[in-house]
Amino acid sequence: MSYLEYAVKSTPSGFRKVLYMNWPLTLLLISVASAGFLMLYSVAGGSWTPWAEPQMERFGLGLAAMFIIAVVPIWFWRNMSVLAYLASIGLLILVELVGTVGMGAQRWIDLGFMRLQPSELMKVTLVMLLAAYYDWLPAHKTSRPLWVIVPVVLILIPTFMVLRQPDLGTSILLLAAGGGLMFLAGVHWAYFAAVIAAGIGLVTTVFQSRGTDWQLLKDYQFRRIDTFLDPSTDPLGAGYHITQSKIALGSGGWNGRGFMEGTQSRLNFLPEKHTDFIFTTLAEEFGFVGGITLLILYGLILVFCMVTALSTKDRFSSLVTLGIALNFFLFFAVNMSMVMGLAPVVGVPLPMVSYGGSAMLVLMAAFGIVQSAHIHRPR
Repeated sequence: MSYLEYAVKSTPSGFRKVLYMNWPLTLLLISVASAGFLMLYSVAGGSWTPWAEPQMERFGLGLAAMFIIAVVPIWFWRNMSVLAYLASIGLLILVELVGTVGMGAQRWIDLGFMRLQPSELMKVTLVMLLAAYYDWLPAHKTSRPLWVIVPVVLILIPTFMVLRQPDLGTSILLLAAGGGLMFLAGVHWAYFAAVIAAGIGLVTTVFQSRGTDWQLLKDYQFRRIDTFLDPSTDPLGAGYHITQSKIALGSGGWNGRGFMEGTQSRLNFLPEKHTDFIFTTLAEEFGFVGGITLLILYGLILVFCMVTALSTKDRFSSLVTLGIALNFFLFFAVNMSMVMGLAPVVGVPLPMVSYGGSAMLVLMAAFGIVQSAHIHRPR
């Protein structure tokens, strides 16, 4: 009996599939999303509009999508990975042609009832395609140069398209998630060492070029780097966001100021308080305890994803689950680093907490694939 025949015969059917879902993971996602609803209610001054109510509706839609995706056999999503990737590329091209411009960037497609951000969809479809590629590729060919070039090209195409929008944060996440999945698939570490060494050399060269005739960056770009390293050099300009964010984080103390008592957000000192900087609002109102509690919830989500990846028997299910978990980790790690001043402000939302329709729906769909891998693993 082949593996596929065994998997089909050992897979639960009908309503039993719902019972076999990873319910602890589902409850964790609901818990994190509920924390987001409360924070959006708070930053709106004690009102469910304009942010909390739409976010709850999108989460409900995303939860329904997760259940639907979960009961579909995982091998169907493997077979759909190429089509999903090509559809995402098509949407990125459509953004270039008729995309909606907002805050100086052309990233969205206006659907009337919501604005779709195709770069969010690409984060998942890229992982699906790479997982399917390494599931198809024999293990002994994984580190051969010809077979390493193929996934690199698949990663660079959407990365450059997203970078043109411009969206530096998402393009960095695409590179990191794609490279991370290649490493998890077994590509030799020497390739990554070479890329890291080249990156260090490039950064060194850029800094050495400052003030010379062959300067590689514009003066304003160097000023942005200076502001990241020391926000106090421009506290009312480029350093304003991170300065106010640090004030909010520090004022929360151990237990926080209390729900809806955060002065930085209530008095509108904190910019983008409902999207990129919502973690600082949480930390100001609930302090270190609230921040570390959210981190624990995120960590548990990663643990349950890794348990699913280890319990599956086929390469695609394992890699796609690990890839989605890696994407999720990069989301909250970059956002939290950004608002604490440990990384440049690049516009990455806090998953399940920040206001945003595309990010919420795509992330719930991604966890639907994780649930599908969990349900349809052989028993």
